[in-house]
Amino acid sequence: MNPTRRALLGGTAGLLLLAACGDGTGDGSGAGASGGSTAVLRISAIPDQDPEQLNRLYGLVADAVADATGLEVSYEAVTDYTAVVRAFEVGDIHLAWMGGLTGVQARSRVEGARAIAQRDIDADFHSLFIATAASGLEPFDETGGLTALRGHSLTFGSDTSTSGRLMPQYFMEQAGLDVADLRGAPGFSGSHDATIEAVASGSFEVGAVNEQVWRATVDAGEVDLSDVVVLWRTPGYADYHWLVRPDLDETFGAGTTDAIARMLFGLDPDDPDDAAVLELFGATSFVPTENERYDQIEAVARDLGLLA
Repeated sequence: MNPTRRALLGGTAGLLLLAACGDGTGDGSGAGASGGSTAVLRISAIPDQDPEQLNRLYGLVADAVADATGLEVSYEAVTDYTAVVRAFEVGDIHLAWMGGLTGVQARSRVEGARAIAQRDIDADFHSLFIATAASGLEPFDETGGLTALRGHSLTFGSDTSTSGRLMPQYFMEQAGLDVADLRGAPGFSGSHDATIEAVASGSFEVGAVNEQVWRATVDAGEVDLSDVVVLWRTPGYADYHWLVRPDLDETFGAGTTDAIARMLFGLDPDDPDDAAVLELFGATSFVPTENERYDQIEAVARDLGLLA
């Protein structure tokens, strides 16, 4: 990792996104890296966890991408999922860590955008339904058990979260449970951490949460398991992935996309720097993926009216 580059980019990261619409690089017109470009390759991610955790993780990723490409790289933090999709659409972001749904939304707006990598855990990802012990709800083994949530309050994560809203709502509908059957309108906490907090505090009786974030929270001792119970683990589905704009190589030089992919696939859990990145991602490796792996997500999103 390059400490000097990290310090420089850390100080300018908050300004770049604001200036991006006028910097001439968002439309693919920037010079390639081999031509002495001063363009900054900007990466971002859906804000699905605590901002401090995300800043640490994507600071490391920005350094790794910079080392792999020889480019200046900046991580752009955003406030919500919609902002990542919009920034990717207009070219303010060139490379983004997306959920299944946000990736499908972004690809529907940017022809030629391509999913290039996912974690080893993302081909078979799962959501959990959790509940406050005070709700009296008991764990169940089948999708149909979701009907027990009738008359209880529930919060999703972000309204465009794959694991925190899209797939949980899909399985609810498969069970014959409509959101109108809940006690009051469903909440939208904004992130998986916030969903866990909302259930643990009793603000909502039930929450739909990313299994990986739940496990990390439990492992860190940040949730009292006498207060919160896991009701059900969903069947698997494809979820998170790295999405690249189709003009990445045109903007930053031929081979840029391939260099980023090689870096991701080459992360070595025996190397301390690489291991830090993989640990923060909750993965042991990154593997290739492609747009077609998210066809199920696209179909569910259309059915639920979440894809324009």
